[in-house]
Amino acid sequence: MIADARTPAYPPAPRSLALVSLAAFVAGAIAVAGFAPFYLWPLPIACLAALFALWGRESSPRRAFAAGYAFGLGFFLVGVSWIYVSLHDYGGMPMILTALAVLLFCAYLALFPALAGWLTLRFAPSWAWSLVMAPAAFTLTEWLRGWLFTGFPWLSMGTSQVTSRGAGEGVGWAILGGYVPLIGTYGATLIAAFLAAAAVGAFQKRSSKVVAWGTALFLAVGAGGVSLGRLEWTRPSGAPITIALLQGNIPQELKWRDEERARILSDYRAMIAAAPARIVVLPETALPAFLDELPPEYLQGLRDAANAQGKEILLGTVERTGPDTYYNSVVPLVSAKGAYRKHHLVPFGEFVPEGFKWVMAVLHIPLDDFASGARVQPALSAGGTAFGVAICYEDLFGEEVIGSLPAAQVLLNVSNDAWFGHSLEPEQHLQGSQMRALETGRWMVRATNTGATAAIDPHGRIASRLPDFTRGTLVAEVEPRSGMTPYARWGNGPAIGLAAALALLAAWRGRRPR
Repeated sequence: MIADARTPAYPPAPRSLALVSLAAFVAGAIAVAGFAPFYLWPLPIACLAALFALWGRESSPRRAFAAGYAFGLGFFLVGVSWIYVSLHDYGGMPMILTALAVLLFCAYLALFPALAGWLTLRFAPSWAWSLVMAPAAFTLTEWLRGWLFTGFPWLSMGTSQVTSRGAGEGVGWAILGGYVPLIGTYGATLIAAFLAAAAVGAFQKRSSKVVAWGTALFLAVGAGGVSLGRLEWTRPSGAPITIALLQGNIPQELKWRDEERARILSDYRAMIAAAPARIVVLPETALPAFLDELPPEYLQGLRDAANAQGKEILLGTVERTGPDTYYNSVVPLVSAKGAYRKHHLVPFGEFVPEGFKWVMAVLHIPLDDFASGARVQPALSAGGTAFGVAICYEDLFGEEVIGSLPAAQVLLNVSNDAWFGHSLEPEQHLQGSQMRALETGRWMVRATNTGATAAIDPHGRIASRLPDFTRGTLVAEVEPRSGMTPYARWGNGPAIGLAAALALLAAWRGRRPR
C-alpha cells in the first residue's frame, strides 16, 4: 500500500477545522514569549511540537496549510504588533488603515508556516516521515521568508535560543546556543524543530522505550550545545579598546522639528565632549539634518575637540551626494576616511516599492527614498580598529553581517528604534544583535536613540546596557577579535542544505510502499 496525502499521520479525533486553527493560533501567539524580552526559550520548541502534532492529525495538505496559517497569524500578530506603533503613532496613518496594513502584512508572513504544513502533508504523509519533513520544511520556509521580497527574518525561531543572561552569570545561552557559531540561526531553528518533532513522536508512541530514547536525545543535544558554547572560536587581535555609545533619547515626534534642532546639536556636542573613550559612536541619523546642511562651524568644533582629546567620532547621519541622492550612513567625522552606507533598506520606511507610491501620501515619514549602498563594503576603520557596520535592522541578516569578515574585529550597529515606542521591537532587535555576536565570535556594540544601547560579548551575552528611554553614555571596554567561526566561513549553506536534504529524503521515503 502506498501512503497518500489523504492518509492522516495517525487516527484523528473528529474536530472541526475551526478548532484546529484556533489551537494553532494560540500556540503561535504563545511562542512569542520565547523571545526577548521574556527569553522563555523552551516555549518555541513546545509550540512547534503542538503545531507538528496538529499537522500529524490532519488528513490533507489543505487542512495542514490552514493550521500552519493560523499558527503564523497568531505568531506574527503578537510578535510584530509594534508595526502599528510606527505606522500610526509616528507615521500618521489613520487607525483603521493602520490596523488593516498590519493585518495584511501578518497575513503575508503567515503564508510561510502554512506552506511548511502543506509540504509536510503533500510529500510525506506517512506518520514517521512527516516528523522528518515538518522540521525541514519549517526551516526552509523560514529561510525563504528571510530573503523573499527583500526579506523579513524577524523572529526566526533559532533566535529564541540566545538568552538574556549577562557576562559573568555563567553560561549565557539556551541549550541550542552553542550550535549557533557552527550553523547559524537557521541551523538552530532546524535543531529546535527536530526536538519538537521528537517530542511529538515520543508522546504519540507512549512506550517506555521511546520515552527513554527521546529523553536521551534531549540530554545529548543539550549537553552538546552547552559544551560547544564554551569553545572560543575566535581570538583576541589587539588590546581592549574603550567605546562610548551615545543614547540621546530624542523623542521621535520632536526630532525633525526645526525649533528642536539647535538643542539636539548642543546636547550631542556636550555628550561627545564628556565621553571618556577613544571612539565615540552616535546613533542612526542622530543629528536631524543632512550632513552637508549642518553648520560648518559646528562640525569643525566637534573635530577640533575630538582631535585635542584623541578621539574618533562615528556619526550616524544622512549623507547626500546629489540633490535627490542620499544615504543612511555612518561616517568617521575626524579622519573623514571612508563611510558605511546602508545597503538593506526598509520597505516603506526608506524606499518605496514599485506600485506603492500612494502609501507615502498617507504616511508622514521624513526621508523615505534613500539610495542603497554597495552590497559588500569594507570594514570601517576607527581608532586603529576595524568595524563591521550594520544600520537599523541590517543586523538581522546574518549572511550580510559576515560579509565584513574576517577584516572586521568588532561589529557595530546604529539604530533608531524610537519609531516603535514602548513595544517589543527594541528588545527583539537587541536579541537579533546577540545572535550576530554569537554567530561571528565578535563583540557587538549598539548605539541607539532610545534603546537598547548595549555591548554584547562574543558568546552573545549582554555585557552592559543603558536603561531604555533615558539620555546617557554607555562606556564599554571591547576586545578586538580575529578568526572565523564555521558559520562565518560557510554562512547559511550547511543548515539550508541539510534541511533540503532531509526534506527530499522524507518525501522519497514517506511515499514508498509500506
